[in-house]
Amino acid sequence: MSEVRVFIADDETPARERLKELLGDIAGELATRVVGEARNGFEAVEQVPSSGAQVLLLDIQMPGMSGLEVARHLAALREPPAVVFVTAHDRHAVEAFELNALDYLLKPVRAGRLAAALAKACAAGAAARSALERAAAQLHPEGGGRDHLAVTERNRIVLVPVRSIVYLKAEQKYVTLRTAEREHLIEESLVALEREFAAQFVRVHRNCLVSRTAIRGFEREAGADEEPRWQVVLEGVPERLPVSRRQWPALRALAAEKA
Repeated sequence: MSEVRVFIADDETPARERLKELLGDIAGELATRVVGEARNGFEAVEQVPSSGAQVLLLDIQMPGMSGLEVARHLAALREPPAVVFVTAHDRHAVEAFELNALDYLLKPVRAGRLAAALAKACAAGAAARSALERAAAQLHPEGGGRDHLAVTERNRIVLVPVRSIVYLKAEQKYVTLRTAEREHLIEESLVALEREFAAQFVRVHRNCLVSRTAIRGFEREAGADEEPRWQVVLEGVPERLPVSRRQWPALRALAAEKA
């Protein structure tokens, strides 16, 4: 087996050093090269895509962004690395890891266990992507949905804070993510996004979700006939989005709450 490119993400320096020492210990049976290190989830998402890593050793508990959310973002890559979760607590969704053919290591990590996990990750090959995608659909950071959505641009990931999103609109196979500054395209299901972010977004049309906090009011559509048609007025963007007849009763109630 050729040299395996490994990326290490852990917020504790001693933990990263320990993993590097163990990689040296198992060099006789499995040659590896560390192609990058990250001290938190944001650094991991930023650096992993361009690192060429085949395997990511990913700590679960990190400040700012957990390893679970990192894994969900990396699933958006065309060729994501195989992920081996590292945790001090086996309560962290071990059953989900096994179900999705992902591996995990319990701290303190042992050399033999690390070698076996790396061999398993390398053998997964193309299956690593589908495994990570399945895990991404099931694993949620503690406290609910993601804090960011991942946008892939030229094999890099741009993180967009959910709180900055004005609306999400389905268009063919993509969803347009609109902030006050610009638009992004993401390959996610609008139905799944609605389910994950039900507390933050409300459906105004069959193909559109808007941020509850961005709603500034409603106005009649120009040229509406006998039955009025409504548009939602949003903070930060000039465009008005149509409200479907089906959604209007719920939105009218929301407007009354805001009044």
